[in-house]
Amino acid sequence: MLRGKAASEMFNFRSPNFAKLGLDRDKLSDDNLIELMRKEPRLVRRPVVRIDGKVYFGADARALEAILG
Repeated sequence: MLRGKAASEMFNFRSPNFAKLGLDRDKLSDDNLIELMRKEPRLVRRPVVRIDGKVYFGADARALEAILG
């Protein structure tokens, strides 16, 4: 789903579940972030939207409207 993007774009660092882990986000690799999201799906930024082959994470209504033109 990342399609060449960094895992940090998909990761929800604001999640209370991430805060509970007490991890330093700057020390986490893409592989670490992917493993955390795999174990705890609530750490994935939502919504995940795919439009014309591009994937957007955590897009709000205004961002989606701009994307759709």
